[in-house]
Amino acid sequence: MRLRILGTAAGGGVPQWNCGCTGCAAARARPALRRRHACVAVEAGGGRWLLVNATPDVAAQIEAAAELRPDPGSRRSPVAGVALTDAELDHVLGLPVLREAPSLHVLATAAVRHALSAGLRLDDVLAPYAGVTWSELAEEEPAVFGALEVRAVRVSGKRPRYAADLDAPGDAWSAALRVTDRRDGGTVVYAPCLAAWPSSLDDALAGADCVFLDGTFWDDEEPRRSGCSDRTATGMGHLPITTTRGPFAEVPAAHRLYTHLNNTNPLVDPNADGHRALAALGIEVAAEGAVIDL
Repeated sequence: MRLRILGTAAGGGVPQWNCGCTGCAAARARPALRRRHACVAVEAGGGRWLLVNATPDVAAQIEAAAELRPDPGSRRSPVAGVALTDAELDHVLGLPVLREAPSLHVLATAAVRHALSAGLRLDDVLAPYAGVTWSELAEEEPAVFGALEVRAVRVSGKRPRYAADLDAPGDAWSAALRVTDRRDGGTVVYAPCLAAWPSSLDDALAGADCVFLDGTFWDDEEPRRSGCSDRTATGMGHLPITTTRGPFAEVPAAHRLYTHLNNTNPLVDPNADGHRALAALGIEVAAEGAVIDL
């Protein structure tokens, strides 16, 4: 299994267009500190790749990775599908950007698909451009994409704001995805939004070679302290790193990484003390553009 990290930031990216916090100011002064919206690509065999989430940065993310660009003189893209962890705007707005494809394969839970169809009306928007094939992600039976099996693990019932009043099927609004390569057994779990740590997540993490976990906020008071919200991190649907780093250190995976960093998170500074504290636990912060072979 081969993974490429295409982005590591929470909604808004780093820098966020309307924010002048320390992290954003530093990223404006030093472009190397910029972070695109959180996304990984997984090689699925036969020259095909599966994106985990389609962010507003998707075109730039594809251009930054040679494996994802079309061959010279061709309009055939190696990007053949998208698996969605949720229906939040920063994870789905890239779907209209991919409309030039002759077809698009999207894997999503029933609740997420309903939100995109009834809330954002993406089926209607994309239909004149690209044929969209949907596969349902469920906990009971994995969806198959090329050489990959993808299974959803519900970690939150938090809805996107635009879907607050939708009468949707199921409650898997936010899921961790367990992706297994049937060729070699390599397994990655990707969980960028984590409102709780259910026992089902422990089951999904068992035997995983690589785990990406919600690193949106460093501690619970960060959103209120920074002024970005009047709620705590937990109140916003994100367990903070100070809560999850203990159990994360116990996960027996070869690669343990935090991703989906908010612009207020001190870890956006590569010299922040938090990096050393995590390294002592065998945990790292996902690096943009990194390739992981399992």
